[in-house]
Amino acid sequence: MGEQRIAVIGAGAVGAVLAEAAQAAGHQVTMCVRTPFERLVVDGPGGTTELPVGIVTSAERVPEVDRVLLTTKVQDVATAEPWLHAFDDGRTPVVVVQNGVEHEESVSALGWSGPLLPALIYVGAERVAPGHVVRRTRARVVVPRGELGAALPELLPDVGVESTGDFRTEAWRKMLMNVAANPITALTMRRLDVLDEPGVSELCAAVLAEAVEVARAEGADLTSADADKVVDAYRTGFSPDNGTSMLYDRLAGLPTEHEHISGPVVRAGQRHGIATPLNQALLTLMRAVRPGGTG
Repeated sequence: MGEQRIAVIGAGAVGAVLAEAAQAAGHQVTMCVRTPFERLVVDGPGGTTELPVGIVTSAERVPEVDRVLLTTKVQDVATAEPWLHAFDDGRTPVVVVQNGVEHEESVSALGWSGPLLPALIYVGAERVAPGHVVRRTRARVVVPRGELGAALPELLPDVGVESTGDFRTEAWRKMLMNVAANPITALTMRRLDVLDEPGVSELCAAVLAEAVEVARAEGADLTSADADKVVDAYRTGFSPDNGTSMLYDRLAGLPTEHEHISGPVVRAGQRHGIATPLNQALLTLMRAVRPGGTG
């Protein structure tokens, strides 16, 4: 493949982690951001890395690139529209790295005409300041099997890239990781240690049971065993001081992605006639949270 020119839209935790991996592989990385910062620093398990990336704040000044990584949250995709239009020549691929199950819809709605690759990322990372991210775990990315995804392992060799012939199932499997822990941590303003509180683990399991039933109706090959694995993973696979993306956004006073995590479960449940009272309750409470702060 050789050196590639990579544009990363978004400088949150996911954008920084992927920029770090691309830079380490010898690629030329440009960060497309609304608010400039002097340098991009990632604190990882092996130490601190300052990344010599390019930073642009105007879609009118974008360089030519070979691939675009879109790492904004789903609710922020509209703000990336100028960048996407600037890069869209009908040939350049965009890798849409997001939570939820709406990867293709969120970008296609903006008129993207080039190749599009949806991607799921598993990583423990937190943006602690503009241009400063703490990465606590190695990243793992899941993409649909095919030509577009086949290039990613060489593009991001430090990331564990996996391909699947059933991306729908994998997207809903990732949804299980988010649909309980994200709103619960965001509402309580606590990290994953909150899941050890009396009754909270049971609540988490019940939220996941609703989501599994909905996912199956949507064509995902999931069972209650998948929900059990998520509960066990939060008990044994994560440090209690880890948080979630919705908690981090709420701590930063940013909008949260509840409409794209709890929302799809509730909306799909309504389409299929499946009751989702617990997911509906979490979604209703998240909608009532005042933006821009902790109150």
